[in-house]
Amino acid sequence: MLSTYKYPKFEYRRPPELAEGRDGRYPVVVVGAGPVGLAAAIDLAMQGTPVVLLDNDDTVSIGSRGVCYAKRALEVLDRIGCGEEMVEKGVSWNVGRTFFREQEVFNFNLCPQPDHHRPGMINLQQYYLEEYMVKRAEAVGNIDLRWKSNVIAVTDQGDRVSVRVETPDGAYTIDTDWLVVADGARSPIRHMMGLEVDGKIFMDRFLIADVVMKADYPTERWFWFDPPFHPNQSVLLHRQADNVWRIDFQLGWNVDPEEEKKPEKVIPRIKAMLGDDREFELEWVSVYTFQCRRMNRFRHGRVLFTGDAAHQVSPFGARGANSGIQDTDNLVWKLKLVMEGKAPERLLDTYSEERTFAADENIMNSTRSTDFITPKSATSKTFRNAVLGLAKDYAFARALVNSGRLSVPAYLTESSLNTADADEFGGNMVPGAPMDDAPVDTAGGESWLLGVLGNRFQLLYFADDAAALDAATVATLNGLADGRIAVEPVVVAKKGTAPAGLRTVIDTRGRIAERYDARPGTTYLARPDQHVAARWRALDAARVRAALARATCNA
Repeated sequence: MLSTYKYPKFEYRRPPELAEGRDGRYPVVVVGAGPVGLAAAIDLAMQGTPVVLLDNDDTVSIGSRGVCYAKRALEVLDRIGCGEEMVEKGVSWNVGRTFFREQEVFNFNLCPQPDHHRPGMINLQQYYLEEYMVKRAEAVGNIDLRWKSNVIAVTDQGDRVSVRVETPDGAYTIDTDWLVVADGARSPIRHMMGLEVDGKIFMDRFLIADVVMKADYPTERWFWFDPPFHPNQSVLLHRQADNVWRIDFQLGWNVDPEEEKKPEKVIPRIKAMLGDDREFELEWVSVYTFQCRRMNRFRHGRVLFTGDAAHQVSPFGARGANSGIQDTDNLVWKLKLVMEGKAPERLLDTYSEERTFAADENIMNSTRSTDFITPKSATSKTFRNAVLGLAKDYAFARALVNSGRLSVPAYLTESSLNTADADEFGGNMVPGAPMDDAPVDTAGGESWLLGVLGNRFQLLYFADDAAALDAATVATLNGLADGRIAVEPVVVAKKGTAPAGLRTVIDTRGRIAERYDARPGTTYLARPDQHVAARWRALDAARVRAALARATCNA
């Protein structure tokens, strides 16, 4: 039990397959009600797809587990309707500081530019995240949440997947057109299917200690190399909600994990760090090793793997849940188009292609961080310490300091779904890039660009005065909304309201034009997951339709 949180107990209900003695077939079954499985289920349900969500427990995650949720994940959570509550409860931060022994040698700001809706990170215990997401799932409807439902067998039938489920009332089988697997790093379903993950397990251990205390430390990420209170090792400090502070102590490999979790071992470490006068209460303790691994492919027929079931990284950099939420963001719109018959099944292969690329990028950065934090030889450690010693005074050394490169979204620049630039652009909003946010005015008042976009293909057309659009442009924009795969036009202007009911947003501070290198006539095609599919300096309906066909594998 935790002193700061009361675990909910979700109601188990006898499934209709057992209550009514009938077989069930469903469009989508999701396995695992953690952040990733819940995100997938909510996104699908919001778009009208009935979902069965299976979980073998009846509560949220035990212990705080995941802590940091990055700006991009928060933007996805906003889109599915549960970001605001998390930001309000969580601890927002942008600044991180790195210390070598007793001196600060490096700091960074995750969001140095003004006018972004969300901070670089929030810290929030995973149990809150899951509780809020369960409430959202219940509010959305269209989701059959089945607790105490353990998947014991999965069989690919070619045109469907059969799932055998064990419950307190006995076992039953349901069929599904598509199975989304989000059952965690140990993934029983992955093992049932004889699939494995390839990669590396690091020979080091870290102690997680969550402590309740009142402290006036700034809301920042602090990381120490070789501090006097924990010599020759590293320590990480984060503040979470409810005055719970996360402390990670590097232990080395040759320790007994069970012994290290005992209060008589943990408390002296914390006192050495905080001092004898600081009052605190031990909330939760765990010891972990970490690994950087992934499956070769995330799609296996009608079975689609997401989150930790598909890939694992070390916790330094906050890449686990953040990456998993982005998996579902990439997957759901593609699955929806395939289920509606608007795109071929090979579109789902691009889910695997794009997200294995993202996983490899995460694994590379996570591995580099881990190698810097836990040097594997005396020579490596000497080099690492020399870098840290120089970093306070020399910029070249600061660039080499790596206390965990923090989670950022993948730029899918090599994706086969992109249409390459034919015109000259500056800035970062290249085809495949995650779209930058910016403040806007709409008919409903002040808002944010990413709040306008999502769940559908949209075309951003830039103008000085929306009211002055000529008839040919208006007709072209409206015509794009009538295709088999509709493209919603959005006029981004300095002033005015577009005619003929076209949606208009006002670039109140010029940030959109700045971040998208836009001038009158510039046109962007946005994917449902808020990545750039294509961009041009002038509106051309034929080019837009060709880019849309390419982005949906209909070319």
